[in-house]
Amino acid sequence: MVVRFTIPGEPKGKGRPRFARSGNYVRTYTPEQTASYENLICVEFERQCPGAFFDKEVALEMTIIGYLAIPKSASKKVRALMASGKKRPIKKVDSSNLTKVVEDALNGVAYWDDVQIVDTIVRRFYSDKPRVEVTLKEADVCDISD
Repeated sequence: MVVRFTIPGEPKGKGRPRFARSGNYVRTYTPEQTASYENLICVEFERQCPGAFFDKEVALEMTIIGYLAIPKSASKKVRALMASGKKRPIKKVDSSNLTKVVEDALNGVAYWDDVQIVDTIVRRFYSDKPRVEVTLKEADVCDISD
């Protein structure tokens, strides 16, 4: 099974956990922006891939392609380079945080747990249409013997 879906809008990364003191206790919580983005990921997955779910014995490959908005301040020359993929983003959102937010959002929704993901491909580009495209599929069997 191969599952593909798109998350519209500017890609966002996983925010750092926040802490709040309540008397003698410290409570950990997910920032509102991260929780909202994770919810958007779940909604888009369920809308675009109804009924798709990978069993917990299945090893998965995840491909994430993030398309960041081309800055309005970019010159026509730089804009053309960005749109063609010749100039790639080296700014936030970083690949690891983008991966983490997608993996965590899909826990229990697309697969049992993100430990099932054994291969990950993450790419970032510029685009006039910011979005994140996610592909999930059963991982290929590899022979790693010497």
